[in-house]
Amino acid sequence: MPPAKKRARTYDPAKTRAAVLAQLGNVREAVRGLGPEQLALATRLGEWTVRDLIAHIGMAVTAVHRALGLPAPLRQDATVVRWPFATTVNASAIDAFTRGLAAEHPDLDAYLTDVDASLRTLLAEHPGSRLLETNAGALPLDDYLVTRAVELVVHTDDLNAAVPGLDVPFDRQALATTTRLLADALAVKAPGGSTEVRVPPYAVVQCVEGPRHTRGTPPNVVETDPLTWIRLATGRVSWPDAVAQAKVSASGERADIGPVLPLMS
Repeated sequence: MPPAKKRARTYDPAKTRAAVLAQLGNVREAVRGLGPEQLALATRLGEWTVRDLIAHIGMAVTAVHRALGLPAPLRQDATVVRWPFATTVNASAIDAFTRGLAAEHPDLDAYLTDVDASLRTLLAEHPGSRLLETNAGALPLDDYLVTRAVELVVHTDDLNAAVPGLDVPFDRQALATTTRLLADALAVKAPGGSTEVRVPPYAVVQCVEGPRHTRGTPPNVVETDPLTWIRLATGRVSWPDAVAQAKVSASGERADIGPVLPLMS
C-alpha cells in the first residue's frame, strides 16, 4: 500500500496577520534611528543600499494593496508552498520599482507608517478568502499574507546584516511561519522520505528520494537553527559554508541537501 499523502500545512489567519503587522512594526522602529550614512551602506543584495532595501520591504507589503486593486481571479490555481519557486520572476522590474520607491520616499519612516496604516485598513475591509492574482498564481489573501511574513523576515535579516549593531528583532510567529514554509518547500522540491530535516523549534520535514524512514533514529539527518535555515533556503549562505562553520549538522549519506538549495533568491 502506498504511503498516505501528507496534508498540506495550514496557517492560522489571525496569527499570520498579527505576525506581518508586528514584523513591519519592528522594521519601522529600526528605520527611525538610521542616519544618512547608514542608509547609504551596501547590502548583500547586489547594488541595493540600505535605503533601497527598506523601500523594497515596503514594496513587499504593498504587493497586497496592488493585488487587491485588481479583479479577483475566478479560481485558486496555486498553493502557498510553491510560492518560493516563483520569486525570481521579473527581477529586473522589481529592481527598477524598488529604486523608484527609494527616490520617491526620502522619509522612510513616514513611508512605512503609511504602508502600515493602509494595510490595516485593507485587512479590515477584505475577507481572507478573497482571491488575489500573485506572481505564483491565484491565492487567497490569507495565504498571500503568509508569503508577506516570509518577505519581511528574510529582508529583516538582510537589514541586520547590512547595518552593524542594528539587531532588528524577529516576531516569533513570523519567524516560525517563514521557517515552516521554506521547510515545506524543500520537501516539495526534493520529495522523498530518506532524509529528515530539523529546524527546531519550528519545523521537521522528510525529503530526498531513497529508502523511507519509518521508526527509530533516521539514518540521514540535517539539523540547523531557523535563521541559518532561512539563509540557506534563500541563498544568503551556501551549504558548504554553513557546514564548515558548524551552523549545520548533517549525518548520513543522503544528508547533503546542498544541490537543491537555494529554494528562493
